[in-house]
Amino acid sequence: MRLFSMYRWVRNRHMIGLRGRNFVEAPWAGGVVLLVCVIIAMLLANLPVTKAYYHDMLETDLSLMVHSPDGLIDWLFPRGMTVEKFVNDGLMVIFFFAIGLEIKREIVCGQLSSVRKAILPVLAAAGGMLAPAIIFLLFNHGTLAANGWGIPTATDIAFAIGILSMLDDRVPVSLKIFLTALAVADDLGAILVIALFYGGQVQIECLLIALLIMLGVYFMKQMGEKRMFFYLVPAFVVWGLFYYSGVHSTISGVAMALLIPMEPRYSKEYYVHKMKWLKTLMLRAETEEPFPNEEQRFYLRRMHDLTANSVGMSYRLEHALAPYVTFLIMPIFALANAGVEIGSLEYLNIFHSSPEIGSVGMGVFFGLLIGKPLGIFLASWGAVRSGLAVMPEGATWRMLLAVACLGGIGFTMSLFVDSLAYTDVDLIDRGKIAILMGSTAAAILGSVLILLLSCKRRKS
Repeated sequence: MRLFSMYRWVRNRHMIGLRGRNFVEAPWAGGVVLLVCVIIAMLLANLPVTKAYYHDMLETDLSLMVHSPDGLIDWLFPRGMTVEKFVNDGLMVIFFFAIGLEIKREIVCGQLSSVRKAILPVLAAAGGMLAPAIIFLLFNHGTLAANGWGIPTATDIAFAIGILSMLDDRVPVSLKIFLTALAVADDLGAILVIALFYGGQVQIECLLIALLIMLGVYFMKQMGEKRMFFYLVPAFVVWGLFYYSGVHSTISGVAMALLIPMEPRYSKEYYVHKMKWLKTLMLRAETEEPFPNEEQRFYLRRMHDLTANSVGMSYRLEHALAPYVTFLIMPIFALANAGVEIGSLEYLNIFHSSPEIGSVGMGVFFGLLIGKPLGIFLASWGAVRSGLAVMPEGATWRMLLAVACLGGIGFTMSLFVDSLAYTDVDLIDRGKIAILMGSTAAAILGSVLILLLSCKRRKS
């Protein structure tokens, strides 16, 4: 009986492990975790027991101070670093670094690697950024809220791809690839918007030193350096310089990601030859000890290093960072940024407007719900009709419009831009509420349209 109980316990543990691994590997898992974190953040920011602790924690100072008794040494780094800034200016650098690696891969050998492949998603992404910005400015031109025009221009790839995955085969594969490539191009556009329009006063000295270091890393790469240490240490230094330069520090993550080598350290021929040799040596090292013995473990480690270095550093970093970005950094970002204290129901009124302040709510909500899909659809229609691009295989214009609605899920990047666009807490919070409402509405609209169109297609 005890053996049976132990077997059942081991089997249950194994099944839980498999389910956990399957959940982590599911494309929709990141979106689910983000949604849960948004709900938790809203509860923490509004429950009487937790809201004071929540805001105090975000404002906790995290700077490192070195101070000598005689006063000769007085050093503080990084200055003004709170928990909230650490998340937005520190952890989000890793998020942008991962985006930079993904953008580079798509440009070099992915969906953006040729003009023919890239033209439709790139033009669609441009239309999907321009239309919501125009709609936002229609509501807020000449007001204090006008600087937030960049908030509704971004697409959250985690939520959008997650919903497409849950809809399974109701959407043609070509449109899933189209939305993925569009989201990557959209991320690149959002990065440019942040760099050009949402930086502070630029400190030229810090920026020049950072650029010199990046130039040195570029020449080091051209000389064939493939060891990770010589790229990650300069990346940390460049982040510190960007932090003080006035150009938003997250841009350093993208810039350094583009300098990471994609070429492997070892060639295919060298890998095959060396692996055969190590395998032969390992098989010769047979002893009475259980496998692997000490000598065999040495050869196995050599094989592991050989295999790892036969994959480009960029691919290795992207693969290694993906689970941490999806299940740690983005959820922490949601916990730190999605918590809006709703003092009254008036905060939920997106139609709130005034001549001086404008209407952040209407600009963001309608920018995401109407502007994004309209811009994506019209730009795609124009590109195909003019002959610049071809329609994704097996897609219809109605289904493309339905998929374009999912482009209105702004969330992560929109929340990030919202925190950069305003200094007034009221405007920031109104923007956050509108982002959550607009993204939810876009997700529901896109999902419903896809379900209706797929049902109609199966009946016919």
